[in-house]
Amino acid sequence: MNDQANSVEERFDAAAPAELSSWNRQDTTWMLGLFGTAIGAGTLYLPINAGLGGFWPLVVLALLAFPMTFYAHRGLTRFVLSGREGADITEVVEQHFGIKAGALITLLYFFAIFPILLIYSVGLTNTVASFLEHQLHITPPPRALLSFVLILGLLAVVRCGQDAIVKAMSLMVYPFIVALLFLGVYLIPHWNGGILTTVSQVPPASALLHTLWLAIPVMVFSFNHSPIISAFAVDQKRQYGVHADERSSQILFRAHALMVLMVLFFVFSCVLTLSPEQLAEAKEQNLSILSYLANHFNNPTIEFAAPLIAFVAISKSFLGHYIGASEGLKGLIVKSGKRPGAKALDRIVAAFMLVICWIIATLNPSILGMIETVGGPVIAAILFLMPMYAIRKVPAMARYRGQASNVFVTAVGLVAISALVYKLTM
Repeated sequence: MNDQANSVEERFDAAAPAELSSWNRQDTTWMLGLFGTAIGAGTLYLPINAGLGGFWPLVVLALLAFPMTFYAHRGLTRFVLSGREGADITEVVEQHFGIKAGALITLLYFFAIFPILLIYSVGLTNTVASFLEHQLHITPPPRALLSFVLILGLLAVVRCGQDAIVKAMSLMVYPFIVALLFLGVYLIPHWNGGILTTVSQVPPASALLHTLWLAIPVMVFSFNHSPIISAFAVDQKRQYGVHADERSSQILFRAHALMVLMVLFFVFSCVLTLSPEQLAEAKEQNLSILSYLANHFNNPTIEFAAPLIAFVAISKSFLGHYIGASEGLKGLIVKSGKRPGAKALDRIVAAFMLVICWIIATLNPSILGMIETVGGPVIAAILFLMPMYAIRKVPAMARYRGQASNVFVTAVGLVAISALVYKLTM
């Protein structure tokens, strides 16, 4: 089995380009696709969650944002690249850790991502229904019909294939970037110090560490795009062969630099406009920062633009997470011993996703926030800890051993998991 895999790898490497080609449009598309998966609805709550801790914890989080996200996602990408040609994350886990471990990780991978997909289904339905009722003054159709049409529309994009999904997401990123920039710049004349009122309140070391401990998971999952990393790595290996690690690292670096700069500008613009008390009020009202700002300024432009921005944010995150969720479900079906054809498998997965997402979006349960929190530790384990464990144990990843970034990623992963578990037990 290993000999056969090695021979396939050798033939693949032999066919790879001798030199790394210059940056191209496909690289830009993937960069924006990664950005689109990571920067979604969670970004609209990040200023509230990150700003509540005060000025100094926010500064520390801002400094940690890029290394936390870049090194973690690069590690997961390298993990997928270490497998056979065309192998996704579920197959690479089985290749490195065995059939039983592969089945377990595939199960956890699916149940970590799928609940987030359900949450986006609910959020999308709520956003459109509210927009129709409050901004357009149109009575929304029955919730069951509205949710079905919206989810079916997104799945129509999915049916066009992975390339179409990534292209659609990359196109949707442009208006979202413009919107974040517009809102950040719009708020500049309204900066009144906001969080700067807490600059003189330097917390004791223990209090600062406790605040950071609880805030790091918020930052980690606000920039998380692990569901699309597997498909990204497979495509990079197909295109660049032995140069896949180098090019994928370049794409990840630019994607993370873009997302961190854009989001931190938006976050700081918001927290310089609103006081800590107002941020606390927004959290108590369970509003996104856009909704709170619209109410705070009573501005029709923001009030009208907020749901449109939220729609774009949720839609592109839904598409990105669908790639990961469908990958996990396909892996579970194959590992159950049933091996339908590729087209039949795609239809089965799409039908399952449509029915479950539609039911949950129609029911609109409040329990989904808890499900997302439960899935959090699993995502952290897969994103941060599994690739670092593989670097220590898997011969194919031995060349990455001894790097300081490995220790950093492991530490952040343990902090994120421990903080999420602590929140669940509170």
